[in-house]
Amino acid sequence: MSLPGVLYRLYERRLQRSLVPGRIPGHIGVVVDGNRRWARLAGAPTREGHQAGADKILEFLGWCGDLGIKVVTLYMLSTDNMGRSEDELRELLGVIGNTLDRLGEGKNVRVHPVGALETLPADLAAKLRSLEKQTAAVEGVHVNVAVGYGGRREIVDAVKGLLRHAETDGKSLAEVAGTLTVDDISQYLYTSGQPDPDLVIRTSGEQRLSGFLMWQSAYSEYYFCEALWPDFRRLDFLRALRDYASRQRRFGA
Repeated sequence: MSLPGVLYRLYERRLQRSLVPGRIPGHIGVVVDGNRRWARLAGAPTREGHQAGADKILEFLGWCGDLGIKVVTLYMLSTDNMGRSEDELRELLGVIGNTLDRLGEGKNVRVHPVGALETLPADLAAKLRSLEKQTAAVEGVHVNVAVGYGGRREIVDAVKGLLRHAETDGKSLAEVAGTLTVDDISQYLYTSGQPDPDLVIRTSGEQRLSGFLMWQSAYSEYYFCEALWPDFRRLDFLRALRDYASRQRRFGA
């Protein structure tokens, strides 16, 4: 190994040793951004950027497993992305399908689809549902796969679910409005029953959430990284965790 490689490894180990177990986030949300830009800078087809991003996802989940992180939510395809060109969307959906297959073969993650599956091609939606059943008993990292996801749509879907349930129970709109609480809506979100994310990471230098976990991230900490997602290193991840551990979290104003 070259001298720079040796120094990199030493610094990486030093960073990991500095992490306090009690200050490692239990749930991390990740906006995996920068795949197309990575391909453009490399002079490669867009599909290669999406594939490099998919490979990084599998590597990243390994890091999370090693560090004992329990829940990861990956923003892989938004409802807005569904408006991309037909050729790119077909390639991207193919890469996502292949990634799901690889997640199932690994047998070390529990997969939960997060999104409006009815907006996806039938075969991909079926694959997500099948993978959820297939991995239901796995005790590894719980991975929320956000595909066909939109934060505003999730909240609308949650309210619709709440109202339908109320109608089944014979409640009037006035009764629902009179007793409605934050927890009432939370139980109808795509991530119902899960802890909210402690930390949300976005790569590629963009400093916005793009509708990602709008309800759940109300009190999350945010970390924006300049690296494009395929270039995101374990060292970058450890720096994000160190930064998170140094913050004083405030659950309010």
